[in-house]
Amino acid sequence: MKPLLVATTNPAKLDEYRLLLREFDLAPLSLREAGVDDHAPEETGATFIENALLKARFYFTRANFPTIADDGGLMVDALGGEPGVRSHRWLATAPAHGDLDRALAEEVIRRMAGVEPSRRGARLRAATALVYFEHGRIHERVSEAALEGVIADRVWPRMRKGFPYRAVLFLPDRGCYLGELSDEDAARFSQRRVSLAGLRADLMQIAGMR
Repeated sequence: MKPLLVATTNPAKLDEYRLLLREFDLAPLSLREAGVDDHAPEETGATFIENALLKARFYFTRANFPTIADDGGLMVDALGGEPGVRSHRWLATAPAHGDLDRALAEEVIRRMAGVEPSRRGARLRAATALVYFEHGRIHERVSEAALEGVIADRVWPRMRKGFPYRAVLFLPDRGCYLGELSDEDAARFSQRRVSLAGLRADLMQIAGMR
């Protein structure tokens, strides 16, 4: 199988990508497995797409084989779209207890205190970028998608490390928090799956499946 670098330092995200990429004849590799330094580039983009491309390009030049990277986060209507592209850098100071995931989730709930149900709309958005070399040139592809929901009144207690906002996003059509779903179900319904589907033709090309 052809190697594909999944350029993330988040183990939970890597696991999800491995689930989502099972249909392709590809071998998803972590940064460590690919022998690539996990020193991440500064995310200077103004959009998720810009940051996803920045990371995919950065790691592609180091791995020298097809590389996929993403950027995403939570966008809350009542907060003017925050935390947005700063979803993982939203807090001004590090939490005293050291649990950044829980601090981020609790900050969303704190800021949404008293906001009426009709104004609690939010979405998890993901932009995925794929960079690869074929037919004598570098190809760059991007895709973006969102999973709609509402902000709950409290944090779901059994938080999955690496996915803080799944513990605050409630899915009305399924009657549960995103964080309540199993890994398989969360992957099937996630914004990352829909975003990745936009790259399907290129992934099949890389895998030699077309």
